[in-house]
Amino acid sequence: MAYLIDRRLNGKNKSAVNRQRFIQRHREQIRKSVQDSLRNRSITNIDGGEKVSIPRRDTDEPSFRHGRGGKVTHVLPGNREFVPGDTVPRPPSGGGGAGRGASPNSEGLDDFVFEISQQEFLDFLFEDMALPNLTKRQLTGIEEFKTRRAGFSPVGTPNNIDVPRSMRAATSRRIALTAGKRRQLRELETQLASLGDGEDSFTRERRADLAARIVELQRRIERVSFIDDFDIRYRRYEKVPVPRSQAVMFCLMDVSGSMDQGTKDLAKRFFLLLYLFLSRNYDKIEVVFIRHHTSAKEVDEEEFFYSRETGGTVVSSALQLMRNIIETRYPPSLWNIYGAQASDGDNWPDDNGHCIELMQQLIPQVQYYAYIEIAAAGEHPLWQTYGAIRPRFADRFAMQHITGPADIYPVFHELFRKQQP
Repeated sequence: MAYLIDRRLNGKNKSAVNRQRFIQRHREQIRKSVQDSLRNRSITNIDGGEKVSIPRRDTDEPSFRHGRGGKVTHVLPGNREFVPGDTVPRPPSGGGGAGRGASPNSEGLDDFVFEISQQEFLDFLFEDMALPNLTKRQLTGIEEFKTRRAGFSPVGTPNNIDVPRSMRAATSRRIALTAGKRRQLRELETQLASLGDGEDSFTRERRADLAARIVELQRRIERVSFIDDFDIRYRRYEKVPVPRSQAVMFCLMDVSGSMDQGTKDLAKRFFLLLYLFLSRNYDKIEVVFIRHHTSAKEVDEEEFFYSRETGGTVVSSALQLMRNIIETRYPPSLWNIYGAQASDGDNWPDDNGHCIELMQQLIPQVQYYAYIEIAAAGEHPLWQTYGAIRPRFADRFAMQHITGPADIYPVFHELFRKQQP
């Protein structure tokens, strides 16, 4: 069987076919490298590519060669050390040839470093994730277009000929080209009619001359073609991008005295990862930052993550503010609404009942609501409060614990895992 390898180069001097074949072959190693990279670097740099290191042994191509078999009874020419019958001693322990990096006196072979693009990095990062509950529209990362009418053009394909428009153009052309001749024709016909039926020589000559001129004008008018290539009009179409559904992402975070800067940094990484995930599915995304302690306030990103506050925690203030903003600015009929809340689990005991009431009103309006508790797993007040309503909204409400940077990706993966049909 013959195998043909396409080595044609694309516009950037890279073989797209062989590149995809290589990515497919080492898919598991690239996926693992992507996940390790996410844990080891800031998520603010997640929109770049990645260098993937693949062990050299995994890049070896299979080959066929003649193996040694049977008994060798000859000595190769040039040998001055051994004679037939000699026994070759086994090398001492720790010796041997220079393997792949084993000998200090030889150069080892480095791992193969393969750089993937930003798009490939994100594809590996999100390949087994899906935005849940996309009830308004199923979105993809491919831009969509629709065709619409864009007037008329003098050039085009025969199937786009507009007959009425072409006939109007032809009529206008004939009128423009023959208007002067028709005016002269009417004048000559009037003069011919005014001569009457006189039989004198002057009248007969004048009548014949007028008749000849009339015939010539009529012939010239008839020579104007009924329709010409210049008259044909074609319907013109153009492709315009289809507007995708718009999304708003609400980021809610507790900024009371119990939330230190390290805890806020973990929450920031999760919010950034969620924003990047949504940006691959929606063209227009707005982010609303709501911070709260005993009271809630809508702030910008800088104040959201780095401003210090003290005091207790009243979670219902943030939920109420989110509800008010949705009612005034983001109607659910026009927006895909996502909520992400980060907290250490503390809440004022008298506020839990109000939180349950507000969550029962909010969750039906959102596409998805994710609550992450940045604390060790346990019976924290807010976790218990949300756990009471979680079974009712299991398809669009999720809760997870985060204890360190290494937990961010697994938790995010679990929250947005593809749902089995």
